[in-house]
Parts: sequence; structure tokens; C-alpha cells
Amino acid sequence: MQSIIIQVGQCGNQIGYKFWDEAVKEHSSVNKKGLFDEALSSFFQNVDSSTRKAVPLEDGKNKVRDLKARAVLIDMEEGVLNNIKNSPLAGLFDSQQVITDVSGAGNNWAVGHLEYGEMYKDQISDVIRKTAESCDCLQSFFCIHSMGGGTGSGVGTYVLRLLEDEYEDVFRFVTAVYPSVDDDVITSPYNSLLAMYQLTEGADCVIPIENQSLMNIVSKLNVTKDHGCNKKSVKKLLGSNVNKNKGEENPFDKMNSIVANLILSLTSSSRFEGSLNIDLNEICMNLVPFPKLHYLVSSMTPLYSLSGTNLPMRRLDQMFTDSFTKEYQLLNVDPKHSLYLACSLMLRGDVQISDIRRNIDRLKPQLQFIHWNPEGWKTGLCSVPPINQPFSLLNLSNNSCMRSTCIDLRNRFVKLYKRKAHLHHYTRVNNFEESLFSECLESVDWLIDEYETLEASIIQPNSTMERLRIF
Repeated sequence: MQSIIIQVGQCGNQIGYKFWDEAVKEHSSVNKKGLFDEALSSFFQNVDSSTRKAVPLEDGKNKVRDLKARAVLIDMEEGVLNNIKNSPLAGLFDSQQVITDVSGAGNNWAVGHLEYGEMYKDQISDVIRKTAESCDCLQSFFCIHSMGGGTGSGVGTYVLRLLEDEYEDVFRFVTAVYPSVDDDVITSPYNSLLAMYQLTEGADCVIPIENQSLMNIVSKLNVTKDHGCNKKSVKKLLGSNVNKNKGEENPFDKMNSIVANLILSLTSSSRFEGSLNIDLNEICMNLVPFPKLHYLVSSMTPLYSLSGTNLPMRRLDQMFTDSFTKEYQLLNVDPKHSLYLACSLMLRGDVQISDIRRNIDRLKPQLQFIHWNPEGWKTGLCSVPPINQPFSLLNLSNNSCMRSTCIDLRNRFVKLYKRKAHLHHYTRVNNFEESLFSECLESVDWLIDEYETLEASIIQPNSTMERLRIF
């Protein structure tokens, strides 16, 4: 089964680049002979450079010829995409996979969604279709974008609704980066709530990540810039595609690497073997009991790399404990003191199933699960660890603490909207109706109400379930 990464805007493309960088290193560490095997085929194509056609898998007997990422790169400014074209991984992406403009969306959701989305609709649809046609069995789309800017929020959510229309039966995962309170984009509250309305309606699963949480993590931990890897192994996979230009270091690289490693952990079961692998679609099936309550709170440990050296095995139990603490969350919330609808623990490396069971039994009494799903745990175990680490854990939970994030976004939005500040930048865009702001407020209010109703079920489980308005 294959998946396609769709990275939109500056943030989405920078995170996407870090994902492909780390993914190549992980596969190189395992795939010493440079064969195009089933693990590689999940996110890469093997292309015959002479005919430009994809080479069939054939049970991993083919040598890697010209490795190409199953990706679509979209940005309405050229800067980041030009950096990627001049980067060491430039050969992973054909020019046909890249869609760009020069002027940008001006930090305006309406410009990105209604102007650029419509302008590039056919081109975006065509590139996605060609990428999908190269898949034997398309399993899911991963959309990566920010919420505060114009291209990420506007074009990113436009692509999501396009996928909903054209690939209704293919799961749509979204990794969305939410702005911090002191974000330098003055219109980010508008963009974020407009985008969130689209995510609530059009995604199957959303993993929100907050800039402030990433900054806090980077400031506290010694996050290393790069994972070491055998360069000869990398060259076997990329061959002549390796661009010697090292490129410029991005100031957000450390934060982007944390998000990229979240996606690496989430997709590890589809890229490598494991004794208890989780199918990507099982995430939605097990963690999303109600269609629109599909926002998953995430934490990781160790966070990218705590020290750049292997962690001692005695830290295994502590790793489970850390994943439920506030400091390790990628969203500024505290799920341990809120209500769990479901929880998934996805581990990589030298971990036994008995270790997972022991730690679940140890931690379960400390957590509040909804009364109708007290055993709502989904566990996965991939045998291949991250580079330079013996094991890692990704914790995804559907938790009512998402309510606080919704309230925070709503308050920031209302603070601007009640003064009609900067509103003219949106209403001047063709086909934008001010009533859309009211719809966004209704949508986020609905989410807040549903989370409050679920939290009330701790006290009155029967009457609360009768009042749920989820559809």
C-alpha cells in the first residue's frame, strides 16, 4: 500500500523536506543493497530515467534506478521550493510535482483558498492524479501545512476539499501547525479559524501541532540538527540524484524536524516490518468514534533526540510516563487531566509486547477514559527504530483537552472580529461572503460544546449520551 505526501506553503514544504531527508536515511540504514523493496515503495517510486516510467516492484528484485518521492509540492511563493531544488534531495522531486507562483497569498486565507485554489485547481488535480496513478494500492494522503498563513491555510484546505471530492474513499490525514499567541501574522486568527472549519468538515484525521509547544521543546532540549547515517548507503538509494549543495540552514529546522519525526513514527508501520504493525487506516477506525471529533493530541518521546546518543534501556518505562505529561505534548494542553475517548501507542525498536502491556496496566488507573470505551487502547510495534535510538514512542490520543485549543483560537478570532479589524482584506476577495465568519464560529462552538458534553459524561454518563448532537 502506498501513501502520498502533499506539502503546502512555506511551513508544509519545510517540514516535508525534513521528512524526506530522514526517511531516506532510515531506509538507507536498513536497505544496504539498494533494492527497491516493498518498504521503499510505500512512499517512493522507482523510475527508469531513460523512459521516465515507474518500474514495477517485482518482489524487491529491482535495483533502485531513479528514486522519486510520492509527493506534491505546492507554494504560492518560490523561495522555499527554490531552496529544495538546490538541496541535496533535489533529485527526489520532478518539476512536474511542483506547483508554484511568485506573489504569495498575502497571509490571507481567502486569497489562498478562493483565488489561488480556483486558479490552480486543474493543475493541482492533474498532478495528484498522476501521482496516484503510480500507486498500486493508494491507502492515504498526508497533507502538511500551517494554519496562520495564507497559502498553508487557504490552498492547503482547498486541496483537502479537492481530495474529498475526487478520492472520497482514500483516508485524508492532516498535520496542521497552529500559530502561537504572539504570532507575527496579524490575520492568523482569521486564517486559523477559517481553515479549521474546513478541517472539521473535510479531513478524516487531524494532528494539530502548536508553534509555541515546538519552541518550548527546542528551548528546553538539546535537539540535534541531524541524524548520523552511512553516507554510502544513502548514495546507493539516491545515486546521481544527490546534490552536493548543502543549502542554507533554516532557523526553524529543529522545530520542523520534530514534526517530521512525528510523521516518520506515524508511517513507520507502513514502511517497515513489525510484530504488531498498525495499518494507517486503523488510526481513524480506532481513534475517531465520531466523524467530526477527529483531532488527535500528539506527544513523542524521546523528542527527536534528547542528546544525540543512545538512551539506556532503563528509560523505557519512563518513556511511557513522559508521553502522558504536559511537557512532551506537541499541543499546549494537558490530556492527562482531561477525558480520553481513545489512545494509541505506536512504538519503534527494541520493545516487547509485554513491555507495552505492563506500562498500559501501570498508567491506566491514572487516566480518565470515557465510560463506554474503558479499554480504548490501540498499540503498534515496528521493529525498525529511529536512527541512533534504540526505541521511540508516538502517543496519539482523542482527548477532550482539545477543547482548550478551540477556545483559545475562538477568543483570538473574536478579539479581531468584534472590531472588524482587517476584515476588508477578506471581503474584497471575489466569492468571499462575510457570513463565512459566522459559520466558522458556529463550527468551533459546536466542537467546544461536544467536548464539554463528553466531559460531563464523567458525572452523568447516561443523560449525557442522550444529549450528544454528533452527526
